[in-house]
Amino acid sequence: MKCAVLLAALAGLGFATPTLALSEGKPAPAVEARTFDGKTFRLEDHAGQVVILHYWASWCAPCRKEMPALETYYEKHRAQGLALLAVSMDDPADETKARAVMKQFSFPAALERDTRAKGYGRIWRIPLTFVIDRRGILRKDGWYGAPTLDLPELEKTVTPLLESR
Repeated sequence: MKCAVLLAALAGLGFATPTLALSEGKPAPAVEARTFDGKTFRLEDHAGQVVILHYWASWCAPCRKEMPALETYYEKHRAQGLALLAVSMDDPADETKARAVMKQFSFPAALERDTRAKGYGRIWRIPLTFVIDRRGILRKDGWYGAPTLDLPELEKTVTPLLESR
């Protein structure tokens, strides 16, 4: 009972409680975004694909370090049914910077303000990555484990999902 009261108090103060909103092995919350190229990315439209949802910002050094690994992995595996959406946490005033960074990469990106993904909690740290399998089940909850992804971690976490049908 005390835990429930504490969680309610924290939620009332604006603290995210991602463990209540997300659960690995359960259906992933909906995602919809207007990407930089004006298209709409909806998680539901990617049923049958493995989806990486990656939160980043142009000013975040660890995020910028991860982006080339994500690009390499995406290019290698997208023909196997991999989708990736990079959601920029940049302020609207820095949209030009975020767009400039994304010109180096082939996967779609959107600003957080143009993204609806409430079930993932309030994003207060980045980089933050979620992985959703072909059936729409959350397989990696980015709130837990290593905060950054490299190629070996992507191969370990995502490749088995691509290989299973």
